[in-house]
Amino acid sequence: MRMPRILATFVAVTALVVGVMVPVASAQATASSAGKGVQTMQAKMSLAGFDPGNIISDAVFTNRNTMSEAQIQSFFNGKVSRCQGGSDQWGPIICLKDFTITSVNRPADRYCQGYTGAPNESAARIIYRVAQSCGINPQVLIVMLQKEQGLVTHTWPSMNRYNAALGQGCPDGGVPCDPTYVGFFHQIYGAARQMQIYMEGRYFTYYAPGNTWNILYNPNRACGSSPVYVANKATSALYYYTPYQPNAAAMRAGYGEGDGCSAYGNRNFYNYFTDWFGPTQGPKDDPIGVVESIESLPGEFRVRGWALDPNSSESIGVHIYVGNAGYAYAADGNRPDVGAAYPGKGNAHGFDVRIPATSSGAVRICAYGINVGAGGNSTLRCEEVIGMTGSPVGVLETTVGVDGGVDVKGWALDPDTASSIGVHVYVGSTATAFVASRTREDVAAHYPQHGAAHGFGAKVSAPPGTHTVCAYGINVGRGANALLGCATVTVPSSTDSGRVPLGHVESMAPGPGGISIAGWAYDPDTTDSIAIRVTLDGVAKNYRADKDRPDFGAAYPAMGSRHGFAEWLPATVGTHEVCVYAVNNGKGGDTLVVCSSVKVTSPPDQGRLPVGFVESLVPGAGGATVAGWAFDPDTTDPISVHIYVDGVGKGYLADKERADVATAYPGTGQRSGFKEFIPMSLGTHQVCVYAINNGTGGNPLLSCSSVKVTSTVDQGRVPVAFVESMVAANGGATITGWAFDPDTSDPIQVHVYVNGVGKSLVADRERPDVGKAYPAMGSKHGFSEFISMPAGNNQVCVYAINTGAGGNPLVLCSTVKVSVTAPVDRGRAPIGFVETFTPSAGGTTLTGWAFDPDTTDPIQVHVYVNGVGSSFLADLDRIDIGAAYPSVGSRHGFHQFVAMPSGVNQVCVYAINTGAGGNPLIVCSTVRVP
Repeated sequence: MRMPRILATFVAVTALVVGVMVPVASAQATASSAGKGVQTMQAKMSLAGFDPGNIISDAVFTNRNTMSEAQIQSFFNGKVSRCQGGSDQWGPIICLKDFTITSVNRPADRYCQGYTGAPNESAARIIYRVAQSCGINPQVLIVMLQKEQGLVTHTWPSMNRYNAALGQGCPDGGVPCDPTYVGFFHQIYGAARQMQIYMEGRYFTYYAPGNTWNILYNPNRACGSSPVYVANKATSALYYYTPYQPNAAAMRAGYGEGDGCSAYGNRNFYNYFTDWFGPTQGPKDDPIGVVESIESLPGEFRVRGWALDPNSSESIGVHIYVGNAGYAYAADGNRPDVGAAYPGKGNAHGFDVRIPATSSGAVRICAYGINVGAGGNSTLRCEEVIGMTGSPVGVLETTVGVDGGVDVKGWALDPDTASSIGVHVYVGSTATAFVASRTREDVAAHYPQHGAAHGFGAKVSAPPGTHTVCAYGINVGRGANALLGCATVTVPSSTDSGRVPLGHVESMAPGPGGISIAGWAYDPDTTDSIAIRVTLDGVAKNYRADKDRPDFGAAYPAMGSRHGFAEWLPATVGTHEVCVYAVNNGKGGDTLVVCSSVKVTSPPDQGRLPVGFVESLVPGAGGATVAGWAFDPDTTDPISVHIYVDGVGKGYLADKERADVATAYPGTGQRSGFKEFIPMSLGTHQVCVYAINNGTGGNPLLSCSSVKVTSTVDQGRVPVAFVESMVAANGGATITGWAFDPDTSDPIQVHVYVNGVGKSLVADRERPDVGKAYPAMGSKHGFSEFISMPAGNNQVCVYAINTGAGGNPLVLCSTVKVSVTAPVDRGRAPIGFVETFTPSAGGTTLTGWAFDPDTTDPIQVHVYVNGVGSSFLADLDRIDIGAAYPSVGSRHGFHQFVAMPSGVNQVCVYAINTGAGGNPLIVCSTVRVP
């Protein structure tokens, strides 16, 4: 009888099927129901206190702590003294007090905290756990079970009643239930979650609190309606669930039947609740309110909502605890919606506060309304969130010695801010400071709250020679400066001949709000990109001529192609003097390329609509990335796009370079692209994108579509790992162990440093023992790798590499002694095996292994195809061979493609001896190549 699913808008109340026009037979106290499965109860003679506009208070409706699991079970036991048992066409007859079912997992979302399924859970346990997860009074769920199917007092309930226990997603009129909600657990969880959706008021607004609505007495509109002021969210939720109020006849009848225009759902809810559990209003003196959002932001937490005290129209205090630290605020922000919902209380009851994050990791945040006069303080909401604070994180990714210095690249951010931070690069003891502000979408994907402006790349001056280069992220807020990485770099000797740079400005075009310039510039003494200096009316600004220009590279092949520039200079309407200089990379002086006067005009807006396209909507961790382009044909300036997620919008600027759009729409400018990561909670969301007109003409909708977010944001936990063995052999050692990042089930990298020189490997080998110990992580987290090392003592350090935030922990540092012994060749013949021949176009792939028992070194394998030979080295790591023949090591595998003509080929494979002993034939076989 309920809405079968969440709708974006409340289409038609009459679409809600009734199911409450007459009381359910099993739930009545009339003589006709006695002896038919429901224990009789004393007829209710008065509904004193029933208010159709305030059937139950928000505080009582959402008080999840009214009953424990044991109290719920005791309540059920007391309602049915004896169950009749037996079975019917639906299965066994089991009363609610004895009913059990296997529940299933449900993900957390904005309405419920999720549910971990378990076998054979009792009805009492399911109701208690769902109440805790979804924040609904368990007494409400118990009453709904009774008013919908009479399950609480029924002595021979059919299994069909359990399948539609609360009527969630089960329309009247013989329409089958939505399969999503069939079954007792799905009914309880689905209905409790639906109540939170109703109270949220985002999708359902027809019975919104604080308004007067004409509410029908019966699905038959001829029965009439009357105006009802809906005072609170809980009452509006009951009307969404059952959209009728009792008429006078239903009220006079108590639990009995009224007349042909009576409906009973909300009346019976009130009857059962007050009979079984007492008043539906609860204490009237405690503060009430709603915490609408608790957000974790860089360096802070943001808490928003409203609170008021029923005994006063004055603003009250709100105390917010972050862990054990308390903060006091006044709920005095202007909230006209609250004032409308609670007439006479005024509007000054809102709060929107920001609290500094004092530690990283999970922390519980609770908000309390502070009482005035009678009553006591009330808990508004508690939620666990992940704090964003601490020292910078980042990586010095590359360091390359070039003429005159070192090119460095990497990224850095501080958890305390979304702004770009400083990076200091030391070459020896000399520091260079710059800001990590380059766009890095890959960083933004891991840190969506911090954005993409955290990359750095620059040339740091340094003399010829070998230098130690270290980069540090400069701390903002809590924490300290952080080392991003160090490397040893050799800067080549200078070859600068002192020649002046050359350049050409191909275009200098005015547009609304500025001037675009494009061209190329280079220094003949270096292949590195150089700077250009542009002056606008004498005010200089530097840019980099580093855009790829294949045409330039073709004309000057010795210089490379990264010497182009295309820049936009903001400028006011009028005539401006623009000069462009090519800046020398070393000695020789700078070159004036051009000076010219440019007139900027403002074209009239023609009122045309913007044009645009949403190219992709890609879900990721904690949200989704929206990408596309948009422009207003009346201007070359970038325009805004507004992106709405479930009706909540935010503006972004479509100002990324899109040469393809400029080519397709000449005269629109180069900067029309957008690519934004939009934070979203787990679940399905409606995402709508609008292009915003620069002047007149309207704001067209570009796209509206659904996206499902299924993964969470990286929590910044450090990887877990263990090195089980470091086994030395000739030429190195085999390192074996496992590693994983608790924030992902994907394999991670492991870095092994031998005497300070690193090597990367992937921990992706099957490890069932690790999967059993950490079932949520899977089993592909093992590694076993032979690492070359010189003879003697070697310092070997192993690090587990984080996939996102959280750092790269040191797993083990140990000394490994590699000894070189010259084995005596005993003249034994090699051993080998070809496991597979896999023909494909042009040849065949051979897989197998081979070794000489007189050495641990890999050996050659010779393959003869129709008498013509070729060779390769059997040096792939084969742990199974190493385990079977421990004295020879594991580097003896091969997986080799051998060219062969189409048709039938005679293929013979030989293992080649490293010394005496002969070269045995491993196999000869006929292979047919397509």
